[in-house]
Amino acid sequence: MAPVPVPPPPLLASHAAVRAAASADAADVRNLSLVYTLAGVDCIDCAADASVVGAVNEGIDVAASIIPAVQRPWVMVSVNDDCRDLHFRKAEFDPEDCPQDCSKPCEKVCPADAISLESVMVGGEHTQSDPLRGKLKGGVLTERCYGCGRCLPVCPYDRIRAVSYVRDPTTTCELLKGNDVDAIEIHTTGKGTDTFNALWNSLSESINNVKLVAVSMPDIGESTVDFMNALYAIMEPHIQGYNLWQLDGRPMSGDIGRGATRETVSFAVHMASVSERPPGFYQLAGGTNSYTIDCLKKAGLFQSTTFRGTTTYEMIHSQQALIGGIAYGGYARKIIGRTLRKIPAQFGRVRIEDHPEHLLEALQEALSLVGPVKSYPALSSLS
Repeated sequence: MAPVPVPPPPLLASHAAVRAAASADAADVRNLSLVYTLAGVDCIDCAADASVVGAVNEGIDVAASIIPAVQRPWVMVSVNDDCRDLHFRKAEFDPEDCPQDCSKPCEKVCPADAISLESVMVGGEHTQSDPLRGKLKGGVLTERCYGCGRCLPVCPYDRIRAVSYVRDPTTTCELLKGNDVDAIEIHTTGKGTDTFNALWNSLSESINNVKLVAVSMPDIGESTVDFMNALYAIMEPHIQGYNLWQLDGRPMSGDIGRGATRETVSFAVHMASVSERPPGFYQLAGGTNSYTIDCLKKAGLFQSTTFRGTTTYEMIHSQQALIGGIAYGGYARKIIGRTLRKIPAQFGRVRIEDHPEHLLEALQEALSLVGPVKSYPALSSLS
């Protein structure tokens, strides 16, 4: 008889996480964190940067002031072991190199509104046909850009480049020593264990200050499980909290459409078929959107929670119910961003709680995403 699976802790069963972006506008991070805390997410992932961590915690604190009984999500910081990881890059270009008559497809395709270009006139007298009579200014708003790369192929003049970076482990160690970070996520490309091992050793003095260590990685084919087991062997002697594997199907693509979730669900199917996978909890990321949870449930791969009334619940387990959570990134930001962009710019730094109608609209959007993961009773509307 197969052993009965050990029930996961409540935080990691029907677990919903939101990525606030690798680096983002502090006001947006704050407002996203506020809304998704009210919606009941378990974890908010952000850059390993003190100002961003501060913005996340400010949003959580405001949510708790609105509903004191709200569950406080864990705050997770993200780092990378390799500059080739797509999550840790920024688009960059000089707008003055752009032709004045460019149709600016980069601006149109950016899901984060991170590219802004404006035509300005150059001093002096020029004829109407003179290409020097005007220029573009603006460019990439680095605090908004999260490195999706969609602007790179659409530039008709090939002027946009990607600039990669690696988070400083010393700075990360200092963050982990504080009381406002609960978890860490390490992104790895699956290219080898040396860089992971070096980063892990750099973090070793602080790693036990967190409750959860997550490793995010892509599907690298037949060697995926062997690679994961090699990483686990590196981590296992030092982990005192939970460990989690984030299966990154199609990075930063969830907002594109329904088809984006296929790769991450396929990754889950692959992992469920392997018996030698390492210990830990598993969640999906990369291409996750409103269709992901239904696809997982149809495949029998999601650990779901069924609420009975308001005080009790029943865990549904099977050997195949591998996935205990979903991490939403671009899609989660997109559906809330639509509401944030409706708030008139004249209000300056937007605090969404100062605009109750927009807060309710954003919360409804967040609940439409988080609700199916948490199996909330159906809500027809908020009032």
